[in-house]
Amino acid sequence: MGGVRITAEGLGLRGPRGWAFRGVDLDAEPGSLLVIQGPSGSGRTSLLLALTGRMKATEGTATVGAARLPKQSAAVRRIGALAHVAGVTDLDPALTVGEHLRERALLQRRFGGSVRELLRPRAERATQTESRIDTALGAAGLDRAALPKGARTAVRDLERIEALRLSVALALVGRPRLLGVDDTDLKLSEAERGEIWGLLRSIAASGTTVLAVCAEAPEGTAAVSPHRPEAHRPEGTASAPAPDDKEKADALAETGRA
Repeated sequence: MGGVRITAEGLGLRGPRGWAFRGVDLDAEPGSLLVIQGPSGSGRTSLLLALTGRMKATEGTATVGAARLPKQSAAVRRIGALAHVAGVTDLDPALTVGEHLRERALLQRRFGGSVRELLRPRAERATQTESRIDTALGAAGLDRAALPKGARTAVRDLERIEALRLSVALALVGRPRLLGVDDTDLKLSEAERGEIWGLLRSIAASGTTVLAVCAEAPEGTAAVSPHRPEAHRPEGTASAPAPDDKEKADALAETGRA
């Protein structure tokens, strides 16, 4: 199955500290890369979570494939996956790369697979699980053999770009039609950012629709910027964007509504 088209018209979300974003319009074709750009605290994470069915928009409409948001958020969550979202997809620093991958594959098979898959012989299921992991790692550009201790490398020992690739690989285990990636440029060098954008373009070219959050979109990519209207700020709040950790807290608080 290929990616999904995403549209939004007048999309807005009001959180505990006022409007996270408002008046967002966009149209992303299936298998495209759409960048959500803006400074920390601009509502970019909230917009990502809203478009992937994790938060309920306050106003406006959006569609992801055949599903309409916010009423059909569950349908969107079934075809989408998230990576590198603080507080949502955090990696356990004590677990190894292999443990993370096996856990995700088992969860996918248990909750995302068909009854027919669950009834297959154990050896066949094991082969299918390893194949799914290898495919996800290949798509994310993460080579287990190149890690310090191979698959036994603990997450705490990964370089930042390796941890990001692992998070993307875990999201791809479920073969999503929509992939949302937050903070794609967080504390990465210019060369590393180039690698990640190449990776995300490759995933989109394979057919998956990709939503990626960053401070500034690279040249040649379609981008949308969340709009946090000054006129709708709660009384007494500053005009500057809220710190990123506050936006994350708002996002996590509001995620429960979905």
